[in-house]
Amino acid sequence: MNAIQQLAELGTSTWLDDLSRDRINSGNLRELISTKHIAGVTTNPAIFAAAMSKGNAYDEQIATLKAEQASVDQAVYAMSIDDVRAACDVFEGVFEQTQGKDGRVSIEVDPRISEDRDATIAQARELWSRVDRPNAMIKIPATEDSLPAIVDALAEGISVNVTLIFSVARYRQVIAAYKEGIQRAADKGLDVSKIHSVASFFVSRLDTEVDNRLEAIGSEEALALRGKAGVANARRAYQVFQEAFDQAELPEGANVQRPLWASTGVKNPDYPADLYVSELAGPNTVNTMPEGTIDAAIEADNIHGDTLSGTAEEAEQVFSKLSAVGIDFEDVFNVLEREGVQKFVDAWNELLESMQENLS
Repeated sequence: MNAIQQLAELGTSTWLDDLSRDRINSGNLRELISTKHIAGVTTNPAIFAAAMSKGNAYDEQIATLKAEQASVDQAVYAMSIDDVRAACDVFEGVFEQTQGKDGRVSIEVDPRISEDRDATIAQARELWSRVDRPNAMIKIPATEDSLPAIVDALAEGISVNVTLIFSVARYRQVIAAYKEGIQRAADKGLDVSKIHSVASFFVSRLDTEVDNRLEAIGSEEALALRGKAGVANARRAYQVFQEAFDQAELPEGANVQRPLWASTGVKNPDYPADLYVSELAGPNTVNTMPEGTIDAAIEADNIHGDTLSGTAEEAEQVFSKLSAVGIDFEDVFNVLEREGVQKFVDAWNELLESMQENLS
């Protein structure tokens, strides 16, 4: 078995953090399923911005949209939705084999409306309806203002990928939102077994921010803690997941909301390329990776069992040491959430500007 199959044996599904029309049309996406055992796809505004700015795969549709005098927002979403729908069809077999657990393809609401509950749930409904595939997932950021929209979406039977989670405190709120939403769905008589959700915990971005602060502190004790925050934070989150769902009183037939490790490509070349793969393997999880990280994990062949269960105490010790040398985690998490939303907004705006030129 390659590393991705070993992860699956441990209970970690591997999803590809990338999508483009070229991948779909060339058969590359289908090939990744058969040769590398990829079980799903996640997208974000930056991914679509990269896909639509290269090559000519979108030229024909852009010409049609231009003739229809589509607005730039309409055009970008039309192309994104078509890609997600096609990818959902590619993953239909995986979806059926896993009884809906995997074979999922995520599409994100406009990051510019993350502070508007009504606009967020309205767009979640629209995307769910237009993609019109049971294996789609709608990505909604875990900002405080978006949490009620997450509840609303789940309550309406929409499968949700809750994204941009950085802190365990916010993760607890996400779990509460999931439980409320799935209970409301059950109260309405919906088949809750068909509603799936993942909670996307960002990993490498935490190390980047904390490492910068440790280097600014500069002490030997501080520098020795570089590269430890991301894995420790995810392991702390996994403990919360286990506590929240092992004895959870969910509606009959409801699924647990799996943790998803996101931002798992290492930012620091000094760290092993598979760091956030081999050290975050365990039951009921998803790891979404860029293809380079998937290849690095396969090449390293360093999967060494469940590295999540029973690690919470050690992870707390790491956090205690980081706090002791002067890391203010409340500030770290606030900065990362603001920057996370802004990065997606910037990518979206760049995409809109680029597409406007094509439609003019």
